[in-house]
Formats: sequence, structure tokens, C-alpha cells
Amino acid sequence: MTTKSFKSDLALARLLQLSSVSLPVGGFAFSQGIEYAIECAWVKDFVGVEEWIALQMRENIARVDLPILRGAMESTSEHDWSRFSHLNDLVIASRETKELRLTDTAMGEALYRLLKSLDFDIPVETEMFKIKGHDLSFVTLFGFAAARWNIYFHSAAMGFTWSWLENQVAAATKLVPLGQTQAQQLLTRLQPTIGETIAFSGHTLEDNIGGGLPALAMASALHETQYSRLFRS
Repeated sequence: MTTKSFKSDLALARLLQLSSVSLPVGGFAFSQGIEYAIECAWVKDFVGVEEWIALQMRENIARVDLPILRGAMESTSEHDWSRFSHLNDLVIASRETKELRLTDTAMGEALYRLLKSLDFDIPVETEMFKIKGHDLSFVTLFGFAAARWNIYFHSAAMGFTWSWLENQVAAATKLVPLGQTQAQQLLTRLQPTIGETIAFSGHTLEDNIGGGLPALAMASALHETQYSRLFRS
């Protein structure tokens, strides 16, 4: 085995680790608004779930998360911690409700602790704004880890989007409910959308980062007072 192929295999293994549902960051605890959407019958079935998820991929993941991920990876590689901090604040400010913000920051806090336990050399500047009480985004820390593990952006974006998609489908499987076979059919149908989402994200300049899904924001806000619920958001 050549050194190049070994490094490629190692980067792939680390990407799979970062994207795994077994990564202890608590992604399974968040439905990101879909629980209320199903409760109030905005989303009723397989087709409704597919449309709900695909729309979020096009309008939020492509316009917010992936451009932030790219910037976080670039700023990590360049040791530009001022830009990294700015991107971290920008993505958190882009979360339109308390629960959507909680999803990002709670998972970010968990990933931060995990990276520390894996002996990542977290820069002093990052430590400083953590100690001062600033929240850390899961997206920016995912980008930090991907860059330090020499994972290319396209691969990191594939892993990040797949992880998000898998959590959304898992939530819908419990809530609609969908059978396991339907869940796999849904994942298969949405896989081409991952590539489209990544491609579209490449056209989103840093100054234009931002999404807007009013129904998602309303569903997330109303979920805070939903009488019976399985998920934290």
C-alpha cells in the first residue's frame, strides 16, 4: 500500500467516524421542527417527508451549513481564527428559533468535548471564546475536525449532509411513522439531492449566507410548547 492510498483510506475512515450516527453528539435527540409539522398534519406521509427534507436541504443546508462548513475548513487550514470565530457566530445567528439554535450548540458542545478527549489541539483563540461563554456550532467544529484530519471539503460536505439526512429520516420513521423499508427507500430517493445541495452551496458567497423557511421556523417555535413530544427540538 502506498503512502498516498494509506492517507486516503485514513481520511475516509475518519470521515465515516465524524458522520456516524454513533458519534456521541446527540443528533438523534433533535427533529428540527419535523415533529410539530407531523403533529399538525403539515407532513402526513412518505411524500410529505421527502418534500420537507428536500426543501431544507436546498434552502438551509445549501445556503447556510455547507458554506459555513467550507469557510470553517479554510480558516482552520489557514489558522485564521478570527474568521473561524466570525463564521461560528454567523451560523448560530442564522438559527431562527431557540430550539434550532439549541440543536446546533448542544451538538457543538458535545463535539467539542469529544475532540478534546481525542487529543485535538484546539487553538487558544477557540478556547478563549469558549471560556467567555460563547456557544460553539456543530457545523464549525465539524469543519475544524475535517480540516485537521485532512478530509477534502466535498467529502466532508457529503458526510455532514448524509449525517443530517439520516437523523431527519430516523425522526420521521418514528413520528409518521414509516417502516424501516420505507425509511431506506426515502434515503435512496434523497441521495441525489445531496450532490445537488453541495453543488449549489458552491455558489453561495460568504456575504450571502442565510436561509429562510418560515414554516420550519414556525414549526420549531411551536414545538417548544407542544403537549406531547419525543424530541428536544
